[in-house]
Amino acid sequence: MSAAPSGPDHGYGEVLDDPADGPVDAGDLLDDPRTDAEALCLCSLLWSSSPVARTITDTLTPNDFERPVYRELFELIAVQIEAGKPHDPASVAAALTQTGRAAGHRGTQLSRALSDATMAGGAPGAVGHYAITVVCAAYRRGFHAAATSLTEAAERLPQDQLFAHLVSIGRAQRTATQRLADISSTLGQPPIIGAGGNTELDTVKEQP
Repeated sequence: MSAAPSGPDHGYGEVLDDPADGPVDAGDLLDDPRTDAEALCLCSLLWSSSPVARTITDTLTPNDFERPVYRELFELIAVQIEAGKPHDPASVAAALTQTGRAAGHRGTQLSRALSDATMAGGAPGAVGHYAITVVCAAYRRGFHAAATSLTEAAERLPQDQLFAHLVSIGRAQRTATQRLADISSTLGQPPIIGAGGNTELDTVKEQP
């Protein structure tokens, strides 16, 4: 019996032997870009007009992207747009070379990620939708990080510092909630926060 056909091998799992750059971490291993919101966001951004792309790069930050290679690509695209330069795939690929970021195994990962993002199939008209999807995922990761921080604090912090740590995390997440609502409004999609789609930001008051 013949084996079932496998998908394309993008080489993301291959650790290229370049001691100067270090090993490839798990964040470099990419899924099918056609089902990856980050890849689709970058794809639609690459093919968007400059005014639309500028709105996206002014709204998102590299840290909204979970995968390091996509953070770097977004940052490079944003630099191109800020400088008034073309941000199409060929221009971004050239910028990778011109800035020395195409060298080594990390450069290989960046070039492959750019190629996959280019062909992911994200429509330019959907760039706002994909951008909000990316921010929503980052927002949820923030709660995972908050939970981890609270667990570690419960084990390590002095008792008289625990509540202050909890309050600081709560304030950070409140800021993140407001940011998500603002981005959703800017990019033209109702925020998906709180019960029934209500952000509750106007009704929930911080206690003294």
